[in-house]
Amino acid sequence: MSKVLVVEDNELNMKLFHDLLSILKCEVIATRSGSNALELCINNMPDLILMDIQLDGISGIDIIREVKSDSKLKNIPVVAISAYAMKNEEVRILQSGCDKYLSKPMSIEDFMATVKYYLNIENS
Repeated sequence: MSKVLVVEDNELNMKLFHDLLSILKCEVIATRSGSNALELCINNMPDLILMDIQLDGISGIDIIREVKSDSKLKNIPVVAISAYAMKNEEVRILQSGCDKYLSKPMSIEDFMATVKYYLNIENS
């Protein structure tokens, strides 16, 4: 069973991601706070990280940089998810080291295809 760390401060988005990941039979490790995301990552070694960018207290970009600079965590794929719509923000987010960027609102199909790709789940 694949483990996915979801860092998302919006309760409705968190529920949606959890429900979709459950369909794929993923174990979901969830936090609404960016401050403990790195610790959860180290303690759980997820197969994929879904990272909101706009978090209270810390930017998801900073967390992505920390994950990608850690020798034990750097190979975990990170998908940044944000409502930032401007092109320069997308470039800045991608430059943080994330593997993919999805903008909110996103389609369920794009979300599922992205998760399946990074977890090597066959289309069913």
